[in-house]
Amino acid sequence: MSLTYREIKGQYKALQQTFEYMVAKRAEFTAFVREQAVTSVTFVGSGSSYCLSEAAAFSFRLRASLPALSLAAGDLMLHADRYRPMLAGTLAIAPSRSGSTSEVIEALRLIQSEERIPVLSISCVTNSPLSARADFALELPWAFDDSVCQTRTVTNLYAANLLLAAFLAGDEDLIADMQAAIHQGEAYMTRVENDIRRVSDFAWTNAVVLADGELQGLAAEGAIALTEIAKTQAHAYHLLDVRHGPMVTVGPDTLVIAALSDSGIDHQRNLMRDIKDRGATVIAFADRAEVVPQDIVDLAVTTDRPLDPAVRGIPFIFIPQIAALANAERHGINPDQPDGLVAWVKL
Repeated sequence: MSLTYREIKGQYKALQQTFEYMVAKRAEFTAFVREQAVTSVTFVGSGSSYCLSEAAAFSFRLRASLPALSLAAGDLMLHADRYRPMLAGTLAIAPSRSGSTSEVIEALRLIQSEERIPVLSISCVTNSPLSARADFALELPWAFDDSVCQTRTVTNLYAANLLLAAFLAGDEDLIADMQAAIHQGEAYMTRVENDIRRVSDFAWTNAVVLADGELQGLAAEGAIALTEIAKTQAHAYHLLDVRHGPMVTVGPDTLVIAALSDSGIDHQRNLMRDIKDRGATVIAFADRAEVVPQDIVDLAVTTDRPLDPAVRGIPFIFIPQIAALANAERHGINPDQPDGLVAWVKL
């Protein structure tokens, strides 16, 4: 059993700890944000953390009524002077596994060099360089992934970001849904894992992950997992946008993983049919069975109860993680040590 697999399967145990920790920090966090009198939020991350930043910025715009954007840390590091004007009055939030990624640390140093920009860090270690630079540090060491590719860490950082948005919005239903998703997690993984392995057990060389809204950033992370763990070309798109060019890459050698919603069901059904007509294998995910055109797709994966659209991301990310791991195992690839990668980049 690989370390990557153990960490994937351990993500819900870690999520419960993250949930309890974040709830305990709720009052302190909201007071901190009020004290800063910020007018916007800027998420900063690299790789997986940047994908999560994209999702988090969407959540803050949608739920917390705060202008929010995400910046790739390397981009910000190289162009700090150019981007500084749009950072006036912002709160920088930096989610990170290691708390040591060079681009993140240097980008934050540069934007703080001329004026005070408050920083909130979320790292999966204690006493990291990132925590030391932050004005408010959140630390989730139980979510740290020892394998090179992030799995458990991703899910926990996603949940932490989403809870921050829920706290600012005072969204008790969202918080309750987070707890419900965590409670059903172990049973969900047990129920769907073998089906995901079975359906993805073919000679696919290309993967496409489709999702909208807050899940689009998580879909991009799913594509990273498929690329890193399975050494497979993978890309993420908004659901209907796959027709606008990327459809030419979809064929019999393609695994498509799609997160469906309860809006525009007929449009989604037509899209699934178009993808199947090109010979692809399709795994469709939703939080209720009636959303999924089960007569068209190869596998319908559903949760045990309806969930908030963003909370669905927690069970959704398990699908590309397991599909990537199964493909790596099939090809004799060591998922714990992918060729050419390190756990975090040090410049």
